[in-house]
Amino acid sequence: MLDSKVPAGPLAEKWSNHKFNLKLVNPANKRKFTIIVVGTGLAGASAAASLAELGYNVKTFCYQDSPRRAHSIAAQGGINAAKNYQNDGDSIFRLFYDTIKGGDYRAREANVYRLAENSVKIIDQCVAQGVPFAREYGGLLDNRSFGGAQVSRTFYARGQTGQQLLLGAYSALNRQIKKGKVKSYTRHEMLDLVVIDGHAKGIITRDLVTGKIEAHEGHAVLLCTGGYGNVFFLSTNAMGCNVTAAWRAHKRGAFFANPCYTQIHPTCIPVTGDHQSKLTLMSESLRNDGRVWVPKTKELAEKLRKGELGPNDIKEEDRDYFLERKYPSFGNLVPRDVASRNAKEVVDEGRGVGKTGFAVFLDFADAIKRMGEETVRAKYGNLFDMYQKITDENPYEVPMRIYPAVHYTMGGLWVDYNLMTTIPGLYCLGEANFSDHGANRLGASALMQGLSDGYFVIPYTVGDYLAGLGSFAPVDKNHPAFEETRKNVEDNIKKLLSLRGNKTVDDIHKQLGHIMWEYCGMARTEEGLTKAKGLIRELRNEFWNNVTVLGSNEELNMSLEKAGRVADFLELGELMVDDALHRRESCGGHFRLESQTEEGEAKRDDENFAYVAAWEYKGPDQPEVLHKEELVFENVKLTQRSYK
Repeated sequence: MLDSKVPAGPLAEKWSNHKFNLKLVNPANKRKFTIIVVGTGLAGASAAASLAELGYNVKTFCYQDSPRRAHSIAAQGGINAAKNYQNDGDSIFRLFYDTIKGGDYRAREANVYRLAENSVKIIDQCVAQGVPFAREYGGLLDNRSFGGAQVSRTFYARGQTGQQLLLGAYSALNRQIKKGKVKSYTRHEMLDLVVIDGHAKGIITRDLVTGKIEAHEGHAVLLCTGGYGNVFFLSTNAMGCNVTAAWRAHKRGAFFANPCYTQIHPTCIPVTGDHQSKLTLMSESLRNDGRVWVPKTKELAEKLRKGELGPNDIKEEDRDYFLERKYPSFGNLVPRDVASRNAKEVVDEGRGVGKTGFAVFLDFADAIKRMGEETVRAKYGNLFDMYQKITDENPYEVPMRIYPAVHYTMGGLWVDYNLMTTIPGLYCLGEANFSDHGANRLGASALMQGLSDGYFVIPYTVGDYLAGLGSFAPVDKNHPAFEETRKNVEDNIKKLLSLRGNKTVDDIHKQLGHIMWEYCGMARTEEGLTKAKGLIRELRNEFWNNVTVLGSNEELNMSLEKAGRVADFLELGELMVDDALHRRESCGGHFRLESQTEEGEAKRDDENFAYVAAWEYKGPDQPEVLHKEELVFENVKLTQRSYK
């Protein structure tokens, strides 16, 4: 059993007491330590800026041409905080409870409470940085509702919340770059972790422009590299998002936790064909005023698909507002996993809309009638414009078409309460770790976790580790481990560049994505997962024997970049399937068809599966070893989740 290092004491006092008991590094000694931060999204940028402000020397790495291009910029809808500005009954404990319940009771209580506790500070921090949150008429920051909550606690900047929050963190980071406390390495991809005497002491990177393989040393390494949703090929993630940094750390000894927990977002623009390389998210905030529906009969749906009828031709009495019908208390604002499964259900019944039939309607006609088009335009205009540019349909006149798609991954590297992985000195922040969301992330919580980890957790916890090293000496860059790890990276690159088969890397990636979506997506079965495991093994074999990787290392080579990332996705995909196979229960985004209630809802097995599954890498083609962290619930009662 893994030790989460959660401090003892009452839930509301754990973090405060823990901070006091952590060892400190005095300001003069902070200047003697170097910290590596991989990834410059919200978690990475906020951590790097905060640590540099404290006096540490920081090196940041991102594969983009600027830290501000991190995928955090794509987040649309908002960020949660228990400010209770609406005076509607919100509190830190209610945010904690909603998040635990939303994750289907598969998250660690202490981490989630700390997240709720820090949420109120995050808003103040970001306002001070100039983040232009929406404000109500009286001047207070405005809030809107998101799925899984009955209060309004989501702060937002129209549909650009992630972008504005990242610009705030980026400005703080830039200030430290100008002061010389942060050295920023752009267009550098981490390809391996250097471990000396069991501790993380550096990374090996590839300069994506020149191909140069470089070694960088540090007293601690922070991985802030986001999620692995692109294992499915089609997802809402930017095309560059990958698992490589986390996966290479996993192969060096960092346990990988709950890899099968994938969030399927219900509000995405549907797939239109094989030509697509990614999918586009429509913010969950749209479900505040948009109503989700399909025709009541297959016959009407068929006429819609053939173009014999338009959506506005369907009479009100012939529409099924299925979320409002099934979940009257929450309606269209049920959590994402619930909304996604129900959309799949009506499509599987033959009532899907659009030419492919893989869509449901998100209709704003009632909202426009109630509030007026100008008000709707002021709230959602940029999202409506984006939808129209992609689909050539005017959502002010006809309903949007949406369908679930892969969005966020709740699994990631296992971390303890201090955000340290099973490798001392290696920390993991934000979406790259597993810790705060359980089996399903509620909307507007990703930005909250990234900034909580970066601004308010890691500055305390990394100091405790550094203070315990007992030495201020620089890391020895001439240690044999650096050269050995560099050689491993170079050998892997040579192996990839030697591949001269008949298939492109994208061909293999698309096949992997299809297998993962079909058998390890919204619904999973023992039979399907077993089949997927075999198919992935066959595909891995084909990758190493029949793929082609063009060009050389000493140049800008996107074919080589993709090949390395897809090779890691193929290994991760098999672990995701193993994790889904072993968990014979349904919870949140992990839905086993063999484990459901009579009403078709997720049926947990708390007696046998109330734990975190953390997997240990044992070598090429060796089965990974399962370790468990028992989940103890002292402040919430384990109940069947209900949003009715």
